[in-house]
Amino acid sequence: MSEFALNTVLPRYLRVEKERIEQSARKIGLDFFPVVFEMITYYQMNEIASFGGFPVRYPHWRFGMEYERLSKHSEYGLSRIYEMVINNNPAYGYLLEGNSLTEQRLVMAHVFAHVDFFKNNFCFRATDLDTLGRTIDPSRRPTQYNPNRRWIDKMANHGSRIARHIARYGIDEVESYVDHCLSLENLIDPWAPFTVRAPEQPEGEPDSRPEPVEVPRLAAKDYMEPYINPAEYLDAQKKRLDEEQQKKKGFPAEPQRDVLRFLIDHAPLKQWERDILSIIRTESYYFVPQMQTKIMNEGWASYWHSRLMTEHILDASEIVDYADRNASVLATLPGQLNPYKLGVALLRHIEERWNRGRFGPQWEECDNLDDKRQWDMRLGLGRERIFQVRALYNDVTFIDEFLTPDFVIDQKLYTFGYSEKNGRYEIKSRQFQEVKGKLLFQLTNFGNPDISVVDANFQNRGELLLRHEHGGIDLRQDWAKETLRALVRVWKRPVGVATVLQGKPVLLRYDGTEHSEAPYSV
Repeated sequence: MSEFALNTVLPRYLRVEKERIEQSARKIGLDFFPVVFEMITYYQMNEIASFGGFPVRYPHWRFGMEYERLSKHSEYGLSRIYEMVINNNPAYGYLLEGNSLTEQRLVMAHVFAHVDFFKNNFCFRATDLDTLGRTIDPSRRPTQYNPNRRWIDKMANHGSRIARHIARYGIDEVESYVDHCLSLENLIDPWAPFTVRAPEQPEGEPDSRPEPVEVPRLAAKDYMEPYINPAEYLDAQKKRLDEEQQKKKGFPAEPQRDVLRFLIDHAPLKQWERDILSIIRTESYYFVPQMQTKIMNEGWASYWHSRLMTEHILDASEIVDYADRNASVLATLPGQLNPYKLGVALLRHIEERWNRGRFGPQWEECDNLDDKRQWDMRLGLGRERIFQVRALYNDVTFIDEFLTPDFVIDQKLYTFGYSEKNGRYEIKSRQFQEVKGKLLFQLTNFGNPDISVVDANFQNRGELLLRHEHGGIDLRQDWAKETLRALVRVWKRPVGVATVLQGKPVLLRYDGTEHSEAPYSV
């Protein structure tokens, strides 16, 4: 990105538009970090996108592969990146050179709404660099909230650290190790920043530590005690009982969901290996809130760019051009889920419900369909409610609480699957519970398997045992084998994962030479 800093300043007419849109956004209630817009070319946009939205990151071949994929998609008309915004303070928004004025206005309005979401949704508080390592209470936030989110600087520092390791140990060794670490980047606990893992012992509460081991003694009079219960025998017995108690207790004492944290703390790594693994883990946690709120975030931005464009920015002559661009953003193809469309439609549904009072016991207990169709208490609470939702929900809780049967029918949502009989994908169900269950299943843990460390000294051989919480889908065995290979590279000892394949509990194990599979249940 040597030329990235050149010629990215907005032209004067767009700076004027930016100030006008920013004033309108603040006037309607949005609260966001300062936003810096830069104008970049088609090639620069693909390059930044391939780096996950950052101008500079550590060197690795996967970023080049992603750049080629994005470039081909653009050239063949399969997709196009109109804008990009980084969760940073100040936030950075990138405008694509060649967009029309209407498109640039649309992108700016969309970006301001995104940054409002970054600042105010509780999930993104996990990216505050001044709170990393501390448990975050999502119900509390300083009145003057101006966190340290200089992630562009942090990512650049990560790149410099890995570059120094490459200069010292060679590109082949470092890149090979980074490949293995990237195979493990999803083995983290998404809710670790909001969870107290080791609470302090409350004052006055009984101590929960195990009682000291008592060695059984043979009955003897005082003068015979040294002969019947010699000190050497008692010490040896105490040591043996201590070892048995420790073996029963196990290590770790409880399953550890954050596998990367466990490896950083306990794997026999060299200093540079530990540093790189910690970098991969830190960057993985940065992207977690964006995965937790994809539908809400895009829906929120689409909702507000629509309000801003139609009510504050455009004149009558520009509405048709805007409607054409907006329709392409919200278009939903058969068999696909558009997070922009689902998010904005559900937010508007919530706003209408709370404006009309379609919630609460009285609404739920009403059985008359005609009364429900005409129900309008004119409460006007919709705007306040969607701001509360923006602050306190993620995609799973958003769908779980606010998806209704009426919404599913109105949006024509359905589940689909492959029909062996007809040899094609077909609609399986339009039932509300099945649609909702399918959505929640896809969103939980972002589709990643739930893996935890359960034993770091499996069978007393120093092997690492993991457990897969089987949620109805078997692990892909080819991916599982590559992940076990990467874990062995980090742990330096054999690694196994207890899971279920085709309804049978098994242990998938890799000893550094060959893979094996055997019946086993944790």
